[in-house]
Amino acid sequence: MKKITSLHRLAVALLVSGVSLHAAAQAYADRTIRVGHQAQPDAPISQAARKFAELVAEKSGGRLKVKEFPASQLGNEAQQLGALRGGTQELFIPTTTSLASVIKEFGLLDFPFLVSTTAQAEALLDGPAGAALLERLPAKGLIGLGYWENGFRNVTNSARPIQKPEDFSGLKLRVIPNPVFIEAFKALGANPTPLAFGELYGALESRAVDGQENPYVLIDTSKFYEVQKFASNTNHVYSPLIVLAGKPFWDKLSDSERQILQAAFKEAQAYQRALSRQATTSAMAEVKAKGMKINDVSPAELQRMEAVVRPVTDKFAATYDPAITRGFFAELQKIKQK
Repeated sequence: MKKITSLHRLAVALLVSGVSLHAAAQAYADRTIRVGHQAQPDAPISQAARKFAELVAEKSGGRLKVKEFPASQLGNEAQQLGALRGGTQELFIPTTTSLASVIKEFGLLDFPFLVSTTAQAEALLDGPAGAALLERLPAKGLIGLGYWENGFRNVTNSARPIQKPEDFSGLKLRVIPNPVFIEAFKALGANPTPLAFGELYGALESRAVDGQENPYVLIDTSKFYEVQKFASNTNHVYSPLIVLAGKPFWDKLSDSERQILQAAFKEAQAYQRALSRQATTSAMAEVKAKGMKINDVSPAELQRMEAVVRPVTDKFAATYDPAITRGFFAELQKIKQK
């Protein structure tokens, strides 16, 4: 009887050991994770994507491999979002603006003059307001790891410096095809013109449009200083990036794999934001050295601009989920009072 008991115990021990080894093996499968974005390989997004890949490899013992595809190699924003939701791509880093067509409340982040500092922007995005938007994503086949930084958007043009709301009058400005942007610039007196980014340099060069608005890093890397004379620090919109995973991919991961990706994202987030701000400072100096005339806009005139566009933002806010909107602006008010 003792022999049988000993044999039984050995069998149980081997079985448990086998299960444990199998579970450990399943915790980190060998995976290649593709991450796409639209920026060039030297941009802060690209550098942060590579940092993220290093962290994931380190934390998974090399079992999880992140492969970067910059410069829209995996398609435009709509195509990559569709690939995430369809399970044929794993990760994508777009601007949050692209999500407004999927979840319209993301349009809140496009409202002009919401925040005036990067500290305010971080508090808004990394706090309850940003989390409430992320919670809407799984129902649409997406998982949001969190937010990175694209930077404050500023206006350039070939006609005059923008120092007050009236200076927008009659300017034909290229804007992204976003209803909030279009109506806000109309309210300021400009003639907003949606145009594909790939066509923008030629349109500026030929004077088909007078100007455009983008973060300084993009103004510099796109060489807009060759075809634009004035850059005005309107800082009218803080533009976040969002790191997205496809839900079909996310659902296949073990808890350990998800924890690794989330931890790597968090470390890469601080790295990317610092890199973005350094790049913005360098880009401003570079475009100025190349001949662009940069001007600040006084706080009083920025307040006047905000007052002009407020009816537009109120109009759009009224079409969003009231609970999300109330929570968003309540959190924003707390942040601005600190």
